[in-house]
Amino acid sequence: MRAVEFQEHGGPEVLRIVEAPVPEPGPGQVTVDVVWAGVNFADVKARAAGYRVPALPYRPGLEVSGRIRAVGEGVEGLRTGQEVAALVDGGGYAEVVLAEAATVFVLPGGMDLHTAATLPIVLPTAHALIHEVGRLRAGESVLVHGAAGGIGTVAGQLARAAGAGAVYGVASTDAKAAYALAHGYDEVFSPAAFDRDVRRATGGKGVDLVLDPVGGDTLRRGLEALSVFGRMVSFGNAGGAEPWQAGQSELYAQGRSIGGFSVLALAQSAPDALHALTERAVRAVADGRVTLPVTAEFDLADAAGAHHLVGGRASTGKLLLRVAA
Repeated sequence: MRAVEFQEHGGPEVLRIVEAPVPEPGPGQVTVDVVWAGVNFADVKARAAGYRVPALPYRPGLEVSGRIRAVGEGVEGLRTGQEVAALVDGGGYAEVVLAEAATVFVLPGGMDLHTAATLPIVLPTAHALIHEVGRLRAGESVLVHGAAGGIGTVAGQLARAAGAGAVYGVASTDAKAAYALAHGYDEVFSPAAFDRDVRRATGGKGVDLVLDPVGGDTLRRGLEALSVFGRMVSFGNAGGAEPWQAGQSELYAQGRSIGGFSVLALAQSAPDALHALTERAVRAVADGRVTLPVTAEFDLADAAGAHHLVGGRASTGKLLLRVAA
């Protein structure tokens, strides 16, 4: 089978198409004939800086859609030929992938494989940020960093569907801001001035919920943009800064709180909880509350092109690799 891997860290040019043996499922596992694979910033970080890379060579890719090829011993509720989406711990850029059965999700009726490839990371993450961790209530306001990205696109729609009183975003370019405004955001601010803009937009009150994938100083400034009893959810460190810590002096005075979420960590620690979360989140797509726009597609052999776009911070929405017809 064909697969994409890298044997050293570096730019997109280190990605290579290789021939690899077809994996066989062990107990509790399935293999999937991949049709589409999602491209995420985590893949770019893996290639460039070794993020979550245990050893080289390494095959990137965390989410796929396709059809079950084979089922391992002890797997229940899954069978050969079913159309599924799957969250995988690396290896998604390939014609056949190995997945733990607990992170494989049978598609609801009417959902196509193209849409399904956008689900495994973006949808449960956005749902958890708004509902399970962020606990947004009707009438409250939310600020989402990376508003034009895949998670930001869905988080804005979920916030609106939950009855948010105001949905604010942060985007790095005018083009990204326009994209976010077209997908449910009321106002979109620049990274340099978002904290001041939040205070202006809310009459000095601050927002009830901040969703932050950037970390570092951005997280600190976001905490200061919270209202009394406001919540922040950290779900990444895309800025690459040293972790910033908050304690009594930052939280106690106004009853603020900080939570965190990682869909990949949840898959490792509580796969059953992830499965239930994903099923809840998929209902938002099935009933039309959320759409998942794919803004660019690349052939598997041009994974480097997808990485150029994501790594250059020029992408909006969701990017996919076309693996099979």
